[in-house]
Amino acid sequence: MIRKHSATLHGHRTSISLEDEFWRELQDIAHHRNISFAALLAEIDDHRAPESNLSSSLRVYVLEWIKTLVNRDRSTPPLSQ
Repeated sequence: MIRKHSATLHGHRTSISLEDEFWRELQDIAHHRNISFAALLAEIDDHRAPESNLSSSLRVYVLEWIKTLVNRDRSTPPLSQ
């Protein structure tokens, strides 16, 4: 279910419509990257195409992050027994 989330983006409060699962994943990504949640949102906002929607850009970022992790795991050779 999509829910409105409040965040500070470039010093201004904004509301973002996003599923809780994506919101939590973005928080985990920020933690993993050792940056603030606001910094991650600003980075994604700064790099999105002008015609794209911020909520959609956040979802795509999460998808690309997870795909990168999966592809990295696939390319890692299994441990020999």
